[in-house]
Amino acid sequence: MKLLIIEDDLPFAATLARRLTKQGFSCTQVDQACDVLHQCHQVKPDYILLDMKLASISGLSLIKPIRAALPAVHMVLLTGYASITTAVEAMRLGANDYLAKPADTKMILKALLGDNTIEASKSIEVDTMSTERVEWEHIQQVLTSNEGNVSATARQLGMHRRTLQRKLQKKPVSH
Repeated sequence: MKLLIIEDDLPFAATLARRLTKQGFSCTQVDQACDVLHQCHQVKPDYILLDMKLASISGLSLIKPIRAALPAVHMVLLTGYASITTAVEAMRLGANDYLAKPADTKMILKALLGDNTIEASKSIEVDTMSTERVEWEHIQQVLTSNEGNVSATARQLGMHRRTLQRKLQKKPVSH
């Protein structure tokens, strides 16, 4: 089972690859939109996890070219900015499923393998993120969207700047 992970958040992509490798996938990662089609042709994956937001490009714009190159691939769009509109658009363009981040291993496997894998889902090693890790991921995402501006991030998160600074100084927990 070959899986192509298209994600520009390198630590998150590495975590996904590690967890899904434990579940029997052979994972390849790509973090640049310009390399996606080349990797699709080279790897010929059975499954694709596609991030909705890749630097300055929308993952939605990659769905049709990927689908044209790999008509049988099972494609799941992952996003930290979930909305009904983008979910409908992703499915209309050719994605098989749509997941909001943070998604745990069990949810991702279910989206990749589908509901017809009841026996496989019983053996899934559940690797759920701790609440601290989910909070850390969310803070990092908001911080990135504010281009590293701690004050703007604190305002957006509704917390004091000093509280946010303390949280940022802590190392994130592994999962």
